[in-house]
Amino acid sequence: MAKKVLIIGAGGVSQVATLKCAMLPEVFGEITLASRTESKCKAIAARANRPIKTAQVDADDARQVAELIRAEKPDLVMNIALPYQDLPIMDACLETGVDYLDTANYEPRETAKFEYSWQWAYRERFAAKGICALLGSGFDPGATNVFTAWMAKHLFDEIETIDIVDVNGGNHGKAFATNFNPEINIREVSAKCRHWEGLYGKDGKFVETDPMSMHKSFECPDGVGTYEIYRMYHEEMESLVQNFPTIKRAQFWMSFSPSYLNHLQVLKDVGMTRIDPIVYNGVEIVPLQFLKAVLPEPSTLGSTTKGKTCIGVIAEGTKDGKRKRAYVYQVCDHEESFREVGSQAISYTTGVPAMIGAKMVLEGKWRKPGVWNMENFDPDPFMDDLNKYGLPWKVQDPTEY
Repeated sequence: MAKKVLIIGAGGVSQVATLKCAMLPEVFGEITLASRTESKCKAIAARANRPIKTAQVDADDARQVAELIRAEKPDLVMNIALPYQDLPIMDACLETGVDYLDTANYEPRETAKFEYSWQWAYRERFAAKGICALLGSGFDPGATNVFTAWMAKHLFDEIETIDIVDVNGGNHGKAFATNFNPEINIREVSAKCRHWEGLYGKDGKFVETDPMSMHKSFECPDGVGTYEIYRMYHEEMESLVQNFPTIKRAQFWMSFSPSYLNHLQVLKDVGMTRIDPIVYNGVEIVPLQFLKAVLPEPSTLGSTTKGKTCIGVIAEGTKDGKRKRAYVYQVCDHEESFREVGSQAISYTTGVPAMIGAKMVLEGKWRKPGVWNMENFDPDPFMDDLNKYGLPWKVQDPTEY
């Protein structure tokens, strides 16, 4: 029986998730798309293959979100808004007794620090209410968590190290632009790097280093190319090292072009990446939020972006007493993504897993009371749906790096 969903957020990822949900009426019966700016929702709805309801809501206000939930009566709320809004939307779901899903973990506006502790604190309350929260149902986090769980189930007895590698081999033709929300992107890449170091059987810890202080060359498979990747912190490591305690080292790597890094350094040097408010002409503004307003909107980059993404997990460990190494990855073409849903591959690779995660919850395959990360569930049905709905994946031993 088809279910009802409420999708909150109207950016590039939401566009992909909404349009992909609309393509599966047997799962997603009625779809309501809501955002602070309803006109953005209407623009997305106009692209769909069937009618989609739209609404206006301030996702910072749990009361408003709860009122909308009561009016629409969804079976699931898909939060594809900003990370700052995770907790108000979770509060609204608790108040109304409705399941919850998001694509990125909570981050307070005033501090560039993102971690799961704030959302994991909801575990007992969601369980007591009998509702499910699925956290991080994007690609990274999201599919990369599921890749790790799939390898743990099928390829390894024990996983000892993981390297999550996110390469965007695309070119949007702009002097400087970010491929997703500029404010979130710049906060993320400017933050201190943390990676996991632990000893088998003993507690490990996250080791902090300066942002972008470690980098190396990485050759992607399938002809995507060779790129410089930089070590940085990403939230999926936090849950993976808890759920797979044999992991001794976990690292996350992302590719950046020299031009991007040069522009970012200049912006940082002149104070434009600051997140603390300043007063200009008697008005309080946040420099990074002002910068976001003048940079290209990521959802407009689809028509000009060419190339491919390559995102995957390299794992090392043991199987049947022997050392083993494996690489599960996915390659996505920017131009093919745009032809299908009008968005570039960065939005596509996040929006499709959001739809699949929602499908897993609505079908009951991944639904149980509490607050959960992606790797807490059986990876097989999700991996099957990646192949079915636009993100086919492969397994191989990686090129040495």
